Amino acid sequence: MERMLNDAKKRYEPLQKKYKLPSFNEINKEFEIEKVQETDSDFLLREVRKSVGEKIGAFLRFLENIINPTLAPIFVLNSLKNLSAEEKEVIKECYEILVKLELEAIHLDVDYDEKKEAIFIQKSYMQWQTLKPSLNEIISMMEKTQKKVVERKNSYLG
Repeated sequence: MERMLNDAKKRYEPLQKKYKLPSFNEINKEFEIEKVQETDSDFLLREVRKSVGEKIGAFLRFLENIINPTLAPIFVLNSLKNLSAEEKEVIKECYEILVKLELEAIHLDVDYDEKKEAIFIQKSYMQWQTLKPSLNEIISMMEKTQKKVVERKNSYLG
């Protein structure tokens, strides 16, 4: 397993230099790209982009549940009642950025281009660094409101 990971890093290194990409370790820390070691593909950047897209997609779905809670879990519905207009705006802004990235990733699935894959990876990494504080804030808001709901329920039972 270790050797496969090292091979993936070696395959990534020339692409990193060619396109000025984040290091394998930096991007792996954020997007768990080490899964590319399991794939024997000639299109390494496509595989990296897919890992990046998975995380973007997961957070996009999470935010969609908050913005459009039609089939959202109960904890989301409980949290929504307690979010301020400013907090909802932060959620909307993050959502819009993630939608743009998701659409770019889908477009790359239609038309492969190594350089465009690299640009997407760079852009996604930079956007992710910008989004992380807001996403952490959103998650903290959700945790706080969920804690209040649990505390209220416990006070009714006691």
